[in-house]
Amino acid sequence: MPTKAISTESAKSDKLFYFVANVVVYHESDKKCLILKRHSREKVHPNKWAVPGGKLEWGDFDLENPTRMNGDVIDFENAIEELLRRETLEEAGIEIQDYLEYINSVFFVRPDGIPVILVRFAAKYKEGEVSLEEDAFTDFAWVDEDEVMKCDCIEGVKDEVKKTMKIFS
Repeated sequence: MPTKAISTESAKSDKLFYFVANVVVYHESDKKCLILKRHSREKVHPNKWAVPGGKLEWGDFDLENPTRMNGDVIDFENAIEELLRRETLEEAGIEIQDYLEYINSVFFVRPDGIPVILVRFAAKYKEGEVSLEEDAFTDFAWVDEDEVMKCDCIEGVKDEVKKTMKIFS
């Protein structure tokens, strides 16, 4: 029988974590990548340069409308792709192309003790003008691999930009 609600009640406590995905947006016409400056009020990495991304949330999945049924298992295909399209639009006001290129992943523990799996991707810019999410970001820049080196980025962002430039150039 398929699940009726999303719950962690039966989950093993040592198997729980946040799932986060980030995307480096590559603008093909000028060969630059988008970075966003986090607001000073952010709990983690205030005032640091980052890239668009976010957490998967239970509310992202409508159990009445899965993409398919896999026996008794409810499947939601392209969950990460949808997350990154939505977050890029919310945070930066732009759209990305559908294809994502995997960069890498990292496991970390936040200062509040919450374990996180972060998966990083690269995508090409599709359309739109950058418009920052209010109270989340204070600035943006389109940078190449040399320009990003001058920015105070979250650890790993500079390497993500370099890898994205290599993937798409």
